[in-house]
Amino acid sequence: MAIRFNFLHLFMLVPFILNAVVHCKTLKRDVKALNEIKASLGWRVVYAWVGDDPCGDGDLPPWSGVTCTTVSGSDYRVVTELEVYAVSIVGPFPLAVTNLVDLTKLDLHNNKLTGPIPSQIGRLKHLKILNLRWNKLQDAIPPEIGELKQLTHLYLSFNNFKGEIPKELANLPELRYLQLHENRLTGRIPPELGTLSKLRHMDVGNNHLVGTIRELIRIEGCFPSLRNLYLNNNYLTGGVPSQLANLTNLEILYLSYNKMSGVIPFGLAHIPRLTYLYLDHNQFSGRIPDTFYKHQFLKEMYIEGNSFRSGVKPIGDHKVLELSDSEFLF
Repeated sequence: MAIRFNFLHLFMLVPFILNAVVHCKTLKRDVKALNEIKASLGWRVVYAWVGDDPCGDGDLPPWSGVTCTTVSGSDYRVVTELEVYAVSIVGPFPLAVTNLVDLTKLDLHNNKLTGPIPSQIGRLKHLKILNLRWNKLQDAIPPEIGELKQLTHLYLSFNNFKGEIPKELANLPELRYLQLHENRLTGRIPPELGTLSKLRHMDVGNNHLVGTIRELIRIEGCFPSLRNLYLNNNYLTGGVPSQLANLTNLEILYLSYNKMSGVIPFGLAHIPRLTYLYLDHNQFSGRIPDTFYKHQFLKEMYIEGNSFRSGVKPIGDHKVLELSDSEFLF
């Protein structure tokens, strides 16, 4: 009789055990936000987003591209990553995304999003990676991105952004990768970006930017970690200042297709790890110092389309610089 009693009690406890297992539900705020996003994205995403709980409910897996995390010491989950890319999303940036305030990664690249990035993007205080490249986004880059203090990767390339690069991006102390190329940005590059102590890669090529390199590096000790600097295909003027040699971690310096002039300073050849130097299609003149030809790491130096003295020769096997946009993602 005691055995039957124990089994009976165990049977009665089953609902409570099961409830404890599945009780960890997704925060209602995030469920609401994702359903609003789902309603705006179209069938390509909707067909893969099945069930009432975007984080999965035991019988159904999490929605495709949605990553959730259980909050420590609680019984609920929040959405921490949203990756919906290369599915031809059409329409404006989904505003409901900015309600997913626990996001650490937002990747909507290679779609057909239009309109501006909403100013509410500044609500995503935990965001580390923001990838919106290869869309049709427009208007100015919102200064509120400068409120994302944990951001390490910012990819806004291959869009239709216009206006100036917001100096508020200099408020991102963790930023390592900044890609703004292939837009319609105007004005000067904010020298405040030089205060980003962890910035390794900055690409602002193929825009309508003006100004000089001297203005860009005027802050003492600027760009201490910068390895790759892409300024190509803009309207930069002036010369290459000798102070550029203070950026001792530079490996790639890409100045092609600007309106720069003057001579190439001797000190530039003493950047220890300089590997690729692109000076072509400017208005440079004079000679190339012999030390460039003896540099230990310099593999390629493009010089064509300038007014250098006769006898000045390039370095390396010349080909068009084609670096995949994904090479610097992570």
